[in-house]
Parts: sequence; C-alpha cells; structure tokens
Amino acid sequence: MIDRFTFLFKNRHKEQSLLAKAKALFSARHEVDINANGTSGYVVKHGPNKGKILAHKVTKSTNNW
Repeated sequence: MIDRFTFLFKNRHKEQSLLAKAKALFSARHEVDINANGTSGYVVKHGPNKGKILAHKVTKSTNNW
C-alpha cells in the first residue's frame, strides 16, 4: 500500500514535469515576421504559395461622420 505522502509527492512531480515540458516547447517556438515590409499579414517564403500574403488584418473605421 502506498502512503499518502508518497502518492502526493509522485503526483506533484508528474505535474511539474509536464509543466516544464510545456514551457520548454512554448519557449522554443519561432515568431513569424508579421507586418514586415509594409504588409498586414504573413508572407509565405517557401513552397508552391511563395510570395502569397496570408491573414490580412482588417480594422473597420469608427469614424462615421
């Protein structure tokens, strides 16, 4: 039979290791270069859609006078 402290210690260790792995994956991501060269989206650099602009940001004007 496993005692209470060992059970809690093992569970906490599992949770902490999962959090550490998730944090490592999150920090290893590379940011894409959005709004570079005056575009309002991401320009595809490789592949068959090279040069295509994806995900334009559109903001509607609130100045309706």
